[in-house]
Amino acid sequence: MPFYLKQGKVPPKRHTQFRNKKGDLFWEELISREGFSGIYSNIYHKNPPTSVEKIGEFKPFKIKSNQDIHRHYHIKTKKIELNGNAIKSRYPLFYNSDLTIYKSHINQSMDSLYKNGCADEIIFIHSGTGKFNSNFGNLNLQPGDYLIIPKGTIWKIDIEEEIRALVIESKYPIETPKRYRNNFGQLLEHSPFSERDIRTPELKELTNDHSCLIDIKLTDRIQSYKYKYHPFDLIGWDGFYYPWIFNIHDFMPITGKIHQPPPVHQTFQSKNFVVCSFVPRLFDYHKDSIPAPYAHSNIDSDEIIFYSEGNFMSRKGIEPESITYHPSGIPHGPQPGKIEESLKVSDTNELAVMIDTFKPLNIVDSYEDIEDKNYPFSWL
Repeated sequence: MPFYLKQGKVPPKRHTQFRNKKGDLFWEELISREGFSGIYSNIYHKNPPTSVEKIGEFKPFKIKSNQDIHRHYHIKTKKIELNGNAIKSRYPLFYNSDLTIYKSHINQSMDSLYKNGCADEIIFIHSGTGKFNSNFGNLNLQPGDYLIIPKGTIWKIDIEEEIRALVIESKYPIETPKRYRNNFGQLLEHSPFSERDIRTPELKELTNDHSCLIDIKLTDRIQSYKYKYHPFDLIGWDGFYYPWIFNIHDFMPITGKIHQPPPVHQTFQSKNFVVCSFVPRLFDYHKDSIPAPYAHSNIDSDEIIFYSEGNFMSRKGIEPESITYHPSGIPHGPQPGKIEESLKVSDTNELAVMIDTFKPLNIVDSYEDIEDKNYPFSWL
């Protein structure tokens, strides 16, 4: 994140002696990106964070593609039957060399801890509540939350009410849009959200000295480690690197006299993809405006839309938790009758998340039982 945060107790100077009341040294750990050139945080443990007692079995992780035809897709993810904790419930849907997109139905709390060692993550909470616990502190989860988890964060999710979520794994950092930041990283005055809307973790001093299991994802496998000391034994930390939450309901939409293009809805960026938020808003106010979007040939990007709530103005047959996939190379746009319908209304109550990728996506081989096979022909 582009602003500094401090939680708990830290020494006045980095890399200096920091002791408890008994005179024992706390353990300093630097968590940094791009070696020593990117953003970082310094965290302070009661115990050494390096004490591995046991290395578990190697668990391969591989996703298979089944995209044998180039066309539009409508995936009804509500029908996915896979459940479990926040990791085991992940049902892969789309991927390329930059990101992987999952749907997750979380009905169990996590027994062990998890660290993604190869990707940053966005978890969009469609429904449900719970608590995100990490080595930086805790965050409460609620519907509409975008939970941003930087690579290397150690965490677990405890559920209160079953959570349904859209998950994005990114090989590169998740950032706020560059167009909405000044040279110092601060969100600009005309940005659709500000730092006030961002929720940061609250560190509560823990006394956990017991051993624990951490599952670490490394490219194509998950490796389990047993550590002698629990990694949540922090006395404090400070820096720019930590998990955080932005809620989609705090996105203040930019509207105009005529139809505004998707970039005004941009919420996050990463290398080779962007994430946009479509939220309830007033339609255009030119006397001859057409609120429904025009047909679009997305020559250089693939488009994914996750429909969370409301009636999406340009689509038919869409239900909550539907996902549409419009690949590059063929046009998409409002379905028959939707342009005329949009002329009669002044606002929309839609809530949706759009992901535009700048490399082609692959669709997994397990989508066929949950797709609307007539969708490619729904413009007739």
